[in-house]
Amino acid sequence: MNEPATLNDLNDSVMDHANTDFVAVYTHNTISEALESIRQSQTESTILYFYVIDDEGRLKGTLQTRRLLTSPTDTLVESIMATNLIAIPDSSNLMEALEFFILYKYLAFPVVDEDGIMRGVIDINVFTQEMIDMEEREQVHSVFDTLGVQIAELRNKSPLSVFRYRFPWLLATITSGTVCALLVGLFQATLAESLILAFFLTLVLGLGESVSMQTMAITVHYMHHRASQPGWYFDVLRRELTRVFLLAAACGSIVGSIAFVWKRDQAAGFVIASGIMASLMLAGFIGVSVPALLHKLKLDLHLASGPLTLAFADICTIVSYFSLAAFILSR
Repeated sequence: MNEPATLNDLNDSVMDHANTDFVAVYTHNTISEALESIRQSQTESTILYFYVIDDEGRLKGTLQTRRLLTSPTDTLVESIMATNLIAIPDSSNLMEALEFFILYKYLAFPVVDEDGIMRGVIDINVFTQEMIDMEEREQVHSVFDTLGVQIAELRNKSPLSVFRYRFPWLLATITSGTVCALLVGLFQATLAESLILAFFLTLVLGLGESVSMQTMAITVHYMHHRASQPGWYFDVLRRELTRVFLLAAACGSIVGSIAFVWKRDQAAGFVIASGIMASLMLAGFIGVSVPALLHKLKLDLHLASGPLTLAFADICTIVSYFSLAAFILSR
């Protein structure tokens, strides 16, 4: 069994701490063959789960101990294995592996390469209780950080000090809301031409805010572990925009269809669907770019990212939504 890691090891590759002499059975094995293979294994590592692989070594499932011991001996392993797999990529570091344990509460995880071939098993014994407690505290703090507050500010300061600390972020929200109201006023003619656009404005703003905050949280989390790697920004931007495009297409199609069915206005339905897609793509870009810019300027990205991301997302959503509507309706 590997020795427990220390806090200094959290940036190590997960494979540096994984057991490679794991016990695995094959999909084509019967229960009798699987039990014999387990008995003959010479592993010294702790067996917490039984993993099922194919002839090429690709992870296919897990086998519960109860099913292994109670199923008829001629039953094929693949017919009773569980296929809802959660595996850690072998490119992960130890900190990222720790997050799997915090999130899913399993005692061990398989480690696989990009082709799904099982390369090892990492279990909870690698981590000390100090490391687990540290990661749980960090996740709690990160929730408050993205909202523009710190737990210490809520706990140790006077009401006036807390007001002085938090009110500037609320002013940022007031400012962005005022700017949005003024921008909407510039599109009075567009609203007069298609009043249904106003009915869905709150929904469009909500979608943009949700996507921007989700993307921002993922970006901040990634920066915490990988910001020192060259080209990380473009890697995150490409990945997140790909994901956001799928979300935007789904949300735009659903809301556009609702608008069309409700008002029987094909043009309005198309405008709303297109506006949602454009605004969500911009929101995704903002969610990645705002924390990246704050990091570049060496500012506190945890506290500033949330309010600033929401402000820019709202403004860009208004501009893109109504500009696209004005362009389409004028054709």
